[in-house]
Amino acid sequence: MKYYLVAGEASGDLHASNLMKAIAQRDKSAQFRCFGGDMMAAAGGTLVKHYRELAYMGFWPVLTHLGTILGGASLCFKDITDWNPDVVILVDYPGFNLSIAKKVHKLGIPVYYYISPKIWAWKSYRIKNIRRDVDELFSILPFEMDYFHRHNYNIRYVGNPTVDEIEVYKSDKKHKPALEDDGRRVIALLAGSRRQEISRNLPVMLEAVKNIDCVRPVLACAPGIEPEFYDNITDGVEIEKVYGNTFGVLESAYAALVTSGTATLETALFDVPQVVCYKLPMGWTTRIFKNLLLKVKFVSLVNLISFSEVVPELIGRDMNVENAHEHLVPLLSDTIDRRMQLEGYSQMKTLLGPAGAPDRAAMQIVDLLNNKNQSN
Repeated sequence: MKYYLVAGEASGDLHASNLMKAIAQRDKSAQFRCFGGDMMAAAGGTLVKHYRELAYMGFWPVLTHLGTILGGASLCFKDITDWNPDVVILVDYPGFNLSIAKKVHKLGIPVYYYISPKIWAWKSYRIKNIRRDVDELFSILPFEMDYFHRHNYNIRYVGNPTVDEIEVYKSDKKHKPALEDDGRRVIALLAGSRRQEISRNLPVMLEAVKNIDCVRPVLACAPGIEPEFYDNITDGVEIEKVYGNTFGVLESAYAALVTSGTATLETALFDVPQVVCYKLPMGWTTRIFKNLLLKVKFVSLVNLISFSEVVPELIGRDMNVENAHEHLVPLLSDTIDRRMQLEGYSQMKTLLGPAGAPDRAAMQIVDLLNNKNQSN
């Protein structure tokens, strides 16, 4: 069968590539064509356009590159129409992908969504688009089941691929620790994956760890961000930097300061107690963010999955040097704060379920398509 996949950023490229490998195990005749990245190409996909040419985030970057984005969407739809796949599989990236879903659905081609749009957090009106244009939705977060069921949309929970990625990392005998043990406890700094996030959060993190004795702060640098960008922010500050090996840093870490996102889940799966940090853009208040933009109680995946505050969240004005320092210090020794986080992580892992998300998704996708073809 012919599979067309669309992913719009590095994480989507990774998840889509693993899904493609799992599909190929079940469908020996599988052909892949994609909008995505290097990992999808390496997994056997014919790459039509790289996500780097369309990956603009935030109001102003999107507005100034609107022509490029619209042109990319037109090219994607035309290519899908010309190739006429058995299914289009969309991976996260909702702004772009939901517009593709609307057009593809009208062609009568099945539209499947792997890693559902986070409409439970913001832009809940998109449920109408999903009901209308998406035939099957495969979730990687267990709490999404209840949300979508309450909105009369049936989804499939397949597990979380981050569990798989960390399991693969830990089982790889060739991997080397990112850091040599020097006797000090490592504090991992994960300041985000985008320049705006890093610029807001990293300076506060650096100040928060500055005067803690006998610890070793280490900055895990995000892929795709050039060293010069970090050098400009850390100018005059002594800080170890590790590029391209976040898992290696977390493997050696005793505690962490983490900007909200998938990194909070990765940190928890490595059993590293953390403080979640999310400094807002200038002019945004915590009240505006939580009450008007955010539709959920928490921002970190750890707390959202657990339905409780397992890790502290410092949002907006609460994300300052004093608060970050105050919440971090108790995690640097065997305290009740540290033990409670580790216990919460254990319960969260049970809710996530075992590894095997790409395999389960692939099995269901291939079965659904085979059943559809048999009934036609």
